[in-house]
This record gives sequence, C-alpha cells and structure tokens, in this order.
Amino acid sequence: MKLSITTLDGSETGSVTLSDEIFGLEPRADILQRVVRWQLAKRQAGTHKTLGRSEIDRTKKKLYKQKGTGGARHGAASAPQFRGGGRAFGPVVRSHAHDLPKKVRALGLKHALSSKAKTQQLIILDKAAVDEIKTKALRDTFSKRGLANVLVIDGAEVDQKFALAARNIPNVDVLPVQGINVYDILRRDSLVLTKAAVDALEARFK
Repeated sequence: MKLSITTLDGSETGSVTLSDEIFGLEPRADILQRVVRWQLAKRQAGTHKTLGRSEIDRTKKKLYKQKGTGGARHGAASAPQFRGGGRAFGPVVRSHAHDLPKKVRALGLKHALSSKAKTQQLIILDKAAVDEIKTKALRDTFSKRGLANVLVIDGAEVDQKFALAARNIPNVDVLPVQGINVYDILRRDSLVLTKAAVDALEARFK
C-alpha cells in the first residue's frame, strides 16, 4: 500500500510504501471488540464497595424470641431484609482485568491500523512539529485539513511544542508510538502517523 507523505499544512513531500501485513488486513470486528474490552476492563478502578451484614455496626442481639410470635424467625438486625441492614451480594473491591494473549493484542492493533487505512482515514506526516506554541494556529491548520477528531502518533519522542499546542484542542490526542492502542485509534475519526511512527511500527511487527 502506497500513501503520500505530507507536511502539517498539507503539502506533499513524497510517498511511503506501507506493509500489507500491518496496514492491509481485512479488519475483524470480533478481534477489535476483544482488545477494546480488555483495555477498558484493565483500567476500570473496581473500588466500588457496599457493607455486608458482618460489617454493619448494629446490635447482634436477637430481635425477639424464636417461637410464639407468629412471625418469621429473625436473628440480628443487620440482616439484609431490614432497613439499615447489610447489602446482600453487593459489589466488593476487585480487579476487573482479564487475560488476553499477546498475539491477539498485536493482531488487534494491526486490524485497527488496517481499518483506518481501508476507510482512507490514515494520514502520514513527515513530522509533527511546530515552531511556536500557538494553539489557535494549530487548530486552524487542523481545520483546513478537515481534522476535527484526530489521534496523532509521533515517534519515540513527541515534539513538546506540538504537544503543548495541541493539548487544549478538543478531540485531539497526541501520543508517542509506545502509547499507541486500539481504543484510542477507534475512538477518533482520523489517524495521523508521522514517518518516524511508521518506521517504529514496522520495526515492532517485523
């Protein structure tokens, strides 16, 4: 697959041949769903908690005698059926993370990249850098190129001026190539890769 390399303002500076093993696959929704679910479950806090009957600070004295009342048999007032009692089968602090094989994770990333290439939402930049930290100027540049909802992936190091200029623009994310992930690729309409990011990805999957 051959794509043009452009500058930030849209001028063409050359072309690059992308590996079909990374950018030319037929996207599979089931693999993408598995990876996204794994990502979101892994980052879920899992700090929700309710008090069980053993944690309720109420008297443990039997409410009334076992026999002769004509009513149901009850023990402590901390039982779940009473107002102020413990919660039955309530949530507890736990990890929501689950395992996903490395090969499936890697395949998910390839399918996410391929989906952007297939729908022509992939742009290759020579570099993501600006001369001065001007959010308005960068927003206007994105607007001229029709990039309203975009993920920008740079090489191992992100240009700090570019990152600072972009961080206050809504729906624009800037990540180094180490931080590339399926969820962020799919949640943005367009994917912008620098030439350095493409080289790093191809070296990673070689």
